[in-house]
Amino acid sequence: MNKTLLAALCGLSVLVTGQVAAQEIFMLQSPDFADNAMLEKRFAGNAENNPNCTGENNSPTLVWSHAPQGTKSYALVMHDPEGAKGLGVTHLVAYNIPPTRTGFAANDLRDGKGYTGGKNTPGNMRYHGPCPPPGSGAHHYVYTLIATDLTPDLPEGLTREALMEELKGHALAATGLIGRFGQ
Repeated sequence: MNKTLLAALCGLSVLVTGQVAAQEIFMLQSPDFADNAMLEKRFAGNAENNPNCTGENNSPTLVWSHAPQGTKSYALVMHDPEGAKGLGVTHLVAYNIPPTRTGFAANDLRDGKGYTGGKNTPGNMRYHGPCPPPGSGAHHYVYTLIATDLTPDLPEGLTREALMEELKGHALAATGLIGRFGQ
């Protein structure tokens, strides 16, 4: 009977440990949209020189949890792989995000608050909302948050590609969230 009780306790211990580990997965979420859900028009871009930018260019609220141990900074990229007829469009390059931060309030990314801006495809260093052409379907806007072991002192203006080069060998973990938008 003692062996049975010991086996049951060991099994329960493994189950509880597994549940605790599952709860500590690095996660990125938004109260503004569910993963793989459609984004509201207010999050779409707004640019006078682009008739496909029909929104308000509001950036969504983002929150994250359970960063890996040793995180010294974060980087956040928003990329549309279907943009530019499949060549991809980067809408946000943000990095040097302090390790104490656990999210961005609505419009922080648009307003350049709490990060160093890198150069996105439209040529600015802040959030630029979706602007897919009519008839191109719902594009996927992939938000990727990367925890790094780099101190937050990378230079301003890095492109997505240059940022990824800087992060090689320094990324601890990544998490993502997808919002879709079409016209």
